[in-house]
Amino acid sequence: MRKSGKKLAVASFAALSLIVAACGGSSESEETAEPTACETTTPVSLQLQWVTQAQFAGYFAAQDQGFYADQCLDVTIVEGGVDIVPQTQLADGAVDFALSWVPKALASREAGANIVNIAQIFQRSGTLQVSFADAGITSSADFAGKKIGNWGFGNEFEIFAALTMNGIDPATGVELVQQQFDMAGLLAGDIDAAEAMTYNEYAMVLEAINPDTGELYTPEDFNVVSYEDEGVGMLQDAIWADADKLASDAAYRETAVKFVAASIQGWAFCRDNTEACRDIVVAQGSTLGASHQLWQMNEVNKLIWPAGLGAGVIDATAWDRTVSLAMDTKNLEGSTVLTAAPTDGAYTNDIVEEALTILDGLGVDYTGSAFTPIEVTLNEGGN
Repeated sequence: MRKSGKKLAVASFAALSLIVAACGGSSESEETAEPTACETTTPVSLQLQWVTQAQFAGYFAAQDQGFYADQCLDVTIVEGGVDIVPQTQLADGAVDFALSWVPKALASREAGANIVNIAQIFQRSGTLQVSFADAGITSSADFAGKKIGNWGFGNEFEIFAALTMNGIDPATGVELVQQQFDMAGLLAGDIDAAEAMTYNEYAMVLEAINPDTGELYTPEDFNVVSYEDEGVGMLQDAIWADADKLASDAAYRETAVKFVAASIQGWAFCRDNTEACRDIVVAQGSTLGASHQLWQMNEVNKLIWPAGLGAGVIDATAWDRTVSLAMDTKNLEGSTVLTAAPTDGAYTNDIVEEALTILDGLGVDYTGSAFTPIEVTLNEGGN
């Protein structure tokens, strides 16, 4: 549980003093504390799950705004791709930290990757199944007999969970269609319901021209099934660390705390400066347009904020739901994502709790209780 009152103020001040001292300076008070030049910096590498986009804006913002530098960290952000498995990169020692969806990482962990979730950044699932309104698909129960698009690579777990929940055999009850990472199959009529993220592919259909009207499609043209609303949403983007190093290497553990603190500070900045973070991501070389990235930044914020327990804190109830679904959900071969419950140490709140204490000292709002999303107007093609 989080500390409060005088004890918290004392702990926060002590933690901040240690950090500032480590960077070669001191502070007269919490309110006026500012990091000074670091005597040394620690190189850190972070493996993304995908290409540069606002899904990862908080990390780019922490880099751009100097939050990592304030913690004496020199962070390199490594772009992902179809053939890159972040948790494998981490387990193989290629990077210091990695971003991954929880069920994917737990499957790798069960296969031998000794990794641990140290900060659950996305608190809610952003996966959807999108169909044209006239298809009559208003819930996952309506998937039966339909062509259901999915990306594979572990992104299909929630689809299988929904099918399992509704007693639909994924091998015979639906036609599963391999989907590209776009909405072309849906728009062409090759897929009845396409997999989409709230922050990415769903925007793609709203950026497309409706040939019947000559105008952009509108939300009323589609039905959207949210796996979070269906009760089978699984935890997604989390920061994973090397469990062996976390247990045996004090310097790595200290780096992990600082890295999580600065990353959450970056996400808080993006919550309060949506357009600025859009600009940061675009400047980093995103291939997606400015209006698409603003939509994405706004929708990603909804998956993080508000964070009642504190950004990054792993909610045991959401964790248990994800694990239960991963153990009960069957794929085409009848196998489940996990064959048994994760062993002890699959996640820890110790690192993020220490990170939040640092943010207490810096006056950073890490719950976002007053968060309100903005209104975004999409342009054709996301430009």
